[in-house]
Amino acid sequence: MTVNGEPREADIWAGESLLTTLRDSLDLPGSKNACEQGECGSCSVLLDGELVCACLVLAAQADGHEVTTVEGLADGDELHRVQRAFVEAGAVQCGFCTPGLVVATAALLEANPEPSDDELREALSGNLCRCTGYAKIFDAVRLAAGS
Repeated sequence: MTVNGEPREADIWAGESLLTTLRDSLDLPGSKNACEQGECGSCSVLLDGELVCACLVLAAQADGHEVTTVEGLADGDELHRVQRAFVEAGAVQCGFCTPGLVVATAALLEANPEPSDDELREALSGNLCRCTGYAKIFDAVRLAAGS
């Protein structure tokens, strides 16, 4: 598979999740392992440009496909505009949900550069944060959107 623009291979077992492969075999710890049931969004990645929970995708299903993780959004040392906005808006507390929220936001803004508040809430509804009331997260999305 291609991960963050680079061809990658990993020796996996048949039932291994994409999340486990990314974290344990490919040394990409950004996607977090929380619920393992696709309920929290902490492990969100892009699979061929589509937002997915990496805990619900078998690594073998990603064979021949392109995966983008939160690490792959940045361009070298230059943060992606969404990553930068999360920092600037103070939308990071414990940081556990942040990678998934950043990837989900990047996917949202790619599909809809100027989302309404309702569209923003809908797009991020699969990402849970236990630390905030989401206000700063929504501020970060609006900042990244330029609105």
